Amino acid sequence: MAKHTLWRDDYWLPLMQLYMANPIGPKETYAKRMVALALEWHIHPQFLHAQMLRLQHLDTPKLKRLWDTYDGKPKQLAHAVNMLRRMNGFGQAEEFYEGVEVCESWECDFRPVNGEQRVMPMHLVLILDLYFRLTPITMVADTPEVKELANKMGIDAGDICRVLLLFQECDPYLNRKPSGATPLKEACQQIWNRYGNDNPDKLSCMVEQLMAYFRK
Repeated sequence: MAKHTLWRDDYWLPLMQLYMANPIGPKETYAKRMVALALEWHIHPQFLHAQMLRLQHLDTPKLKRLWDTYDGKPKQLAHAVNMLRRMNGFGQAEEFYEGVEVCESWECDFRPVNGEQRVMPMHLVLILDLYFRLTPITMVADTPEVKELANKMGIDAGDICRVLLLFQECDPYLNRKPSGATPLKEACQQIWNRYGNDNPDKLSCMVEQLMAYFRK
């Protein structure tokens, strides 16, 4: 597998620490802790997941030595990781990436939409999937599917309904009158453009992966 331009060998230790966290083994691509590392390093979670698989198989002598050094020694590993994080710039994005051009793309999906405290584009992906499983009349807060998704994502059912209404405006088949441009409406349109007219299997697959973010 090609090496990511931002990957550093120092990253093996925090990644190994996450790998050894219960349950031991590769974590799901979009598990919250995987996404946190990915955001910190500006490296896509898919690449980190692939690196975890390399840890699982110890596909190089260097990785085997690393594993032999810290296997069964969580305190020693934690100490090594803490030492790295205390190094100048490590884990401090503004300092570490000073002078480095970082083109953000996927990261925006895991940051709140402008003007919103709790809603991120990744939430919109899950709500779009729900949109296609409801009818307009059922896009209300007391619909069981809306309540269930709100509980899983940890946001208010009313926020989900607000997004569902905006997706109605994005849906060319409904021909709804636009309510006006807002950052949330623009974000909904972007998600619709990405998934709304594509193969529904692509959306379903992405939703299945993103649900890992909300599992403990």
